[in-house]
Amino acid sequence: MRILVLSGMHPLPTNVARGTFVADHVRLLRDAGHDVRVVNPLPRMMRYQENRRSTLAGAAKAPSRHTFDGGEVLIPRYWGLSNQASSWLTSASIRRRSSTVHRWLGEWAPEAVVVHALWPVGALAITLAEAWKVPCIGVVHGWDLDVGLQHRDVGPRLRRMMAALDRLVLVAKEQRAHLEGIEHADVSVIPCHVPVEEDWQQPVSSWRGRWRRDRLDVLFPADPRRPEKEHYLALETGRELETRGWIVGMTTLRQQPRPIVWDRMMVASLTLITSSREAGPLVAKESIACGTPVASVDVGDLARWLPKACIAEDRSPTALADACERVLEMNWNERNVALPEWCLRPAVQDAWSALLAGL
Repeated sequence: MRILVLSGMHPLPTNVARGTFVADHVRLLRDAGHDVRVVNPLPRMMRYQENRRSTLAGAAKAPSRHTFDGGEVLIPRYWGLSNQASSWLTSASIRRRSSTVHRWLGEWAPEAVVVHALWPVGALAITLAEAWKVPCIGVVHGWDLDVGLQHRDVGPRLRRMMAALDRLVLVAKEQRAHLEGIEHADVSVIPCHVPVEEDWQQPVSSWRGRWRRDRLDVLFPADPRRPEKEHYLALETGRELETRGWIVGMTTLRQQPRPIVWDRMMVASLTLITSSREAGPLVAKESIACGTPVASVDVGDLARWLPKACIAEDRSPTALADACERVLEMNWNERNVALPEWCLRPAVQDAWSALLAGL
């Protein structure tokens, strides 16, 4: 099947850690035998504007085309203002990039269009799908439902996009609560698969050390500059652990390649997640796959598959420190905790094959 994948998030030549979940999905579709082309629309911006959002690193000077994972990626540019101001301008500008995509593809025409994260790329995806008269599938990961729907200007446009799609894919069933009272396309739930390679996989092992005396290597698996990741709450949790006698060292992840991320997960004492919003935190699943236990706030789908002891009772440093200590004293060898089958590659690939076959 010929599939055109569009997303505002995708790895760039100078930022390979950006949008890796989209690259993982493209690789999964190609491994299933599909012919996939990728379009990564980016806003026109100056280099200094990258500082306002870590996910924009490398976007200002990204080339109009580049090769990633053996395939060429098109990067058309559109006008977009900060803080989603004048959303009509952004929507109109990105729709006009359809002619650029047509010229790049030439005689190649897709049989389906898949868009990851609806705003604002969904406007271009729907325009292209209507021109080719093919189905359009929208995959929402977090911002669209958690923030976008409540935005005064973007919210109404997102609702119209959801109604125009042929299929809406959620990455966690907990996201269904955001769709109440909203007209939308048929909904499926297909999570992002865990991409950890076999060389980094190992069972979760119990911590061995002196209680409240040894050093803890705590991994904060995100860029501290992203406000929704709540880095300050993680620092407060580390301070609370230190008042109890622990020696705490905290490592953060910025723009490292995947193998370096997995290496750091393997050597950490535990992974600490403090995000204020997440759909299905992939880093928690990667951490468990690498053999490192997870302590977290109740966010996304974590409470559905992690042991109850790993989830903090509330979003306070004290509750998170309690969760960290429960994780450390837990006998992981007896629990034999493993990733749920629904987030592993075979199950996710089967789900996407079934969805595409039913279009």
